[in-house]
Amino acid sequence: MIVPVILSGGSGTRLWPLSRKHRPKQFISLINDTSSFQDTILRLPKNMSNPLIICNEEHRFLAAEQLREINITQKDIILEPTGKNTAPAIALAALQMINNNYDPLLLILPADHIIKNKKAFHKSIEIAKTLAIKGNLVTFGITPNKAVTEYGYIKANINKQTEYYKIDSFTEKPNQKDADAYLKSGSYFWNSGMFMFRASLYLNEISKFEPKILECCEKSLQVQYKDKDLDFIRLNNDEFLKCPAISIDYAVMEKTDKAMVVSLDADWSDTGSWESVINSSSPDSKGNFLDGDVVLDKVENTFIYSENRLVSALGISDLIIVDTQDALLVTTKKYAQNIKDIIKKLKEHNRVELEYHRKVYRPWGSYDIIDTGIEFQVKRILVKAGSKLSLQKHLHRSEHWIVVSGVAKITCGEKTHILKENESTYIPKGEIHRLENCQNHTLEIIEIQTGKYLGEDDIIRLEDDYKRS
Repeated sequence: MIVPVILSGGSGTRLWPLSRKHRPKQFISLINDTSSFQDTILRLPKNMSNPLIICNEEHRFLAAEQLREINITQKDIILEPTGKNTAPAIALAALQMINNNYDPLLLILPADHIIKNKKAFHKSIEIAKTLAIKGNLVTFGITPNKAVTEYGYIKANINKQTEYYKIDSFTEKPNQKDADAYLKSGSYFWNSGMFMFRASLYLNEISKFEPKILECCEKSLQVQYKDKDLDFIRLNNDEFLKCPAISIDYAVMEKTDKAMVVSLDADWSDTGSWESVINSSSPDSKGNFLDGDVVLDKVENTFIYSENRLVSALGISDLIIVDTQDALLVTTKKYAQNIKDIIKKLKEHNRVELEYHRKVYRPWGSYDIIDTGIEFQVKRILVKAGSKLSLQKHLHRSEHWIVVSGVAKITCGEKTHILKENESTYIPKGEIHRLENCQNHTLEIIEIQTGKYLGEDDIIRLEDDYKRS
């Protein structure tokens, strides 16, 4: 049996403003109605076990909810307190299997890839499976169709026409001259970051080349520290933070004598930039890529994404326009790779738009900040069927709740009461309170906050179903 391991870390800053720290690119629908995280799972062959997920602790409920949406019921999600690159993440997955007395083949897949040709992808998996069973560490090399500088490269020992090869070397992202030479030589593949090997073999190799990684990961997953709540496997954070941050390429693949590459020609790309999203989309007759409510006149070769309102454009070309509820990006395609410069400025000014969208997802539902002003804020809150917020209080604000649809169970101090549509209640500053949806459909309320400080950190949780601090 093959166990898919989905690596779902990363923040995808080059896709800002759509991708942000607390809802990064892998959890966003960019190409179709499902996210790339969901697509990574949905395109797997049917004969595999359910996936093991590794994600940042901040994204745990996003991952769990998106698994639920695609009917994945058996969920094991390892939570990293911080990203340490791919070598430790994969070591955690392998140890988790071995600790459960199971030594399967692991299929390592980043959660942000686009693969359009599933048949070719499945064929490459079968080839990799044969090699992995024989004791090889297999990576998937993408057959290049142009000389690009944004991917790493794998040089293969191509001495015969097969679908797999020994690896000569790995190369970081090259300059354009070297990329041209790699493509011309016919000996190079793009480095996809996808792998297959037996769990025990990976642990043997990493213990040989990077024993500190194995030591830290073992201590992080020790039984006395292992705390599984809901679908989540928590680590001993103190031990994991000591772990070196190294990619699997540097830690193992460049050093082992068991590395093989399987060629993959399956219409692959990652979603690392707006350019890659554009290249994975289908243009109209004038070369435009449109998503959302968009009206054009005399526009060519332009990408426009509108999240929630009408965007009109006249007499432009070769632009990228991304409009979200609270931030707008306008750039030329030429400068799309330089979004990191905007990100740097946003960090310097501590802009909240770098981390949060206006609509914020929580394990119980979501809220949308409709309006803010001096000492007030208005939110539209949606609570999923059967869910409830934490029992909490605020030191700096009071709240007014108005039920728009559904039935709310309200706890305020020592009293509990029911609130129906078009009814309201008041939560004084400092009062212990809770909002609960006991119905089988979504509860919608409008919350009006008033006070001198309205930050999200003004929440003192006393009880919480989701074990948040």
